[in-house]
Amino acid sequence: MKIEHLAIWVSDLEASKAFYTTYFQARPGEKYVNPPKKFTSYFLSFESGARLELMHRPDISRILDAGKEALGLTHFAISVGAKTKVDDLTEKLRKDGHTIVGEPRTTGDGYYESVVLDPEGNRIEITE
Repeated sequence: MKIEHLAIWVSDLEASKAFYTTYFQARPGEKYVNPPKKFTSYFLSFESGARLELMHRPDISRILDAGKEALGLTHFAISVGAKTKVDDLTEKLRKDGHTIVGEPRTTGDGYYESVVLDPEGNRIEITE
């Protein structure tokens, strides 16, 4: 078995799509639009075969404070292949104004990673 995809509700579908395509080379599928439900989405595909669904509906709003820890899905990790790539991408994200909530480091469980917030405040671990 494998996880087929993860889905995230977003307030700005196009900004979220741009974030993942720009920084993580995700390939977007066609925009899906369901007018009666006021629902739009994109499936983003990664080189590994993993997929992320970005979904928007105007009546869905964030309940938790962006970037705060809470019960439920807390983060997902994207591997970039090398420590230097973790460092380089982290600095590019910082330079472009994105919030870095965890500086590059080796964690107690052996991962070399940093943590950034996406445009919606979701935590993304950038790993080697």
